[in-house]
Amino acid sequence: MADQKQSKVRSFMSDLANQCTPELFRQLRKGYGKENLVKDIMSGLIVGILALPLAIAFAIASGVGPEAGLYTAIIAGFLISFFGGSRFQIGGPTGAFIVIVYGIVAKYGIDGLATATLMAGVMLVLFGIFKFGSIIKFIPFPVTVGFTAGIAIIIALGQVPNFLGLDFHGVKEPAEAIAKIKLYATSLDTINLYSIIIGLIALVICFVWPKITTKVPGSLIAIVVATVIVKVLGWDEAHNVVTIGAKNHIPSGFPVPHLPNINLALMKDLFQPALTIAILGAIESLLSAVVADGMTGTKHRSNTELIGQGIANIFSPIFGGIPATGAIARTATNIKNGATSPISGLIHAVMLLLIMLIVGKYAEMIPMAALAAVLFQVAFNMCGYRNFIKLFKAPKSDVSVLLVTFVLTVVMDLTIAIEVGVLLAGILFIRRMADVAEVESVSKELDEHDEEVADPNHIGARAVPNGVIVYEIVGSMFFGAIEKFKTALSMTNSKPKILILRMRQVPSIDAAGIQMIETLLERCKSDGTTLLLSGVHAQPVVALTRAGVLKQLGEENALANIDAALNRAREILGLPLVESAPAESAPTVSWEKNISRPWLPENANATVAEETTEVIAEKVNEEAGNK
Repeated sequence: MADQKQSKVRSFMSDLANQCTPELFRQLRKGYGKENLVKDIMSGLIVGILALPLAIAFAIASGVGPEAGLYTAIIAGFLISFFGGSRFQIGGPTGAFIVIVYGIVAKYGIDGLATATLMAGVMLVLFGIFKFGSIIKFIPFPVTVGFTAGIAIIIALGQVPNFLGLDFHGVKEPAEAIAKIKLYATSLDTINLYSIIIGLIALVICFVWPKITTKVPGSLIAIVVATVIVKVLGWDEAHNVVTIGAKNHIPSGFPVPHLPNINLALMKDLFQPALTIAILGAIESLLSAVVADGMTGTKHRSNTELIGQGIANIFSPIFGGIPATGAIARTATNIKNGATSPISGLIHAVMLLLIMLIVGKYAEMIPMAALAAVLFQVAFNMCGYRNFIKLFKAPKSDVSVLLVTFVLTVVMDLTIAIEVGVLLAGILFIRRMADVAEVESVSKELDEHDEEVADPNHIGARAVPNGVIVYEIVGSMFFGAIEKFKTALSMTNSKPKILILRMRQVPSIDAAGIQMIETLLERCKSDGTTLLLSGVHAQPVVALTRAGVLKQLGEENALANIDAALNRAREILGLPLVESAPAESAPTVSWEKNISRPWLPENANATVAEETTEVIAEKVNEEAGNK
């Protein structure tokens, strides 16, 4: 026993060490030459230049200073590439976080944001250690499309004042979308025509430049052109075209690390926002890694990626940064420019640091209208309007989830939108699964022209002895469908000598399903009826065995297929067995193919099932999941 525990501990530690090993180290061990380094340097330089305007724009739109965006891109971007599980991931601030960051800053201030980001970082590390990388992928598609589209709308809405040059005369801009619109409407008399001109020029360049070349980012060209126009014509002073320097200062030095003012009361209040940051960061980073895999034919390690993202978000607020995650656009640019390893991400961070230290003061000349144009393009690219429109052709339940998530994201709060969206999707899915689940009596022989004759295992090809009733269950036996099963079975007023519950189309069973079978077994015993289970799959075998139900039933009464179940019934009734199955019969459960004569009860009961590869694998997976 002690040796077994030590073996499990060693296995766990070995697995954990593998999860925590960054992809960077694995790539270096495989071999890294001069040619790889040259490609990574060139790609890192280009991505670093692309990240500059985006980091500044995302930070300002989030309600913090531009330096916070740069610090995030440098610190978090470096750590994500260093500790992550993807070869090509580029990390930093992204548009997805603007909404949640703006709301936290408005309500809890910079210290609140730093605390929430640090908490989210710890959560992400735990997600990775406990192997949540695959679970995160099960966020329903309509939820991701809905909140992504909602975020895009809010990003664009938040940039309207900068694009139009609105002046609120000292009134603080609210975080809520409806309140924003009301404030904008009452400030339309302050529209600045020159800001609009600069914004339109930048916007046109953003959308047209990629058609000319993709070597240099269109957003960078747009900002450079807009900045030159404003400074040369003097519109910042003569016509009040607002620049970054009018409201913010970009430092020319590296930040001094410091911990935020953390207290338990604040952590309690920020738990939900921190969880939202963690979930959103996990979804976006893994989505970005999957896109990179599709472009390169590689495969990322999701749990290692989450650990890397978590480490980055722990250190980002310590250096004055904001939440960070994998950036799809920058990652794709990294790949297109020839990156071969995470070293390109490290170089991108170093490039940003050099830009900030050397030319950071010139970034203060960038007009806010140009940044608004860049974010309009970001919002357009991330809104996913094609998927949004396409989903209207999906089932009504998916459309409902999409619209609820979208509206709640825009009108209320991203945290609420994700929670309600996932909950609603789960409820509607359960209802859908319950609707397709059914149970019916199939004891009567079928006409030879019946449609079900195409099924080699249909009951019509078999002789059902008198006193035997066969019921077939279709669908997973889970809590959402149990009442349906109970109602159908309760309509059986007769008390047969043997009741066969055919489960060949029951891939899984939960606690409610186990309880139903246990109740049915008790009822059968009181009625003098023998209960037989037929076509029991691997997961139900394991679940029923561990719950002790198979012991109550009798392992000899859990059979692999209907032929073995009918033979067991004949055995109980004292009738001669049928020594061969119909010629056209086929295996009904995955492990039956390993049995030479599956129609005989002694070859197809629960004991045999417990020894098969599929059931053993099911046990191993369950034990691993419980560690």
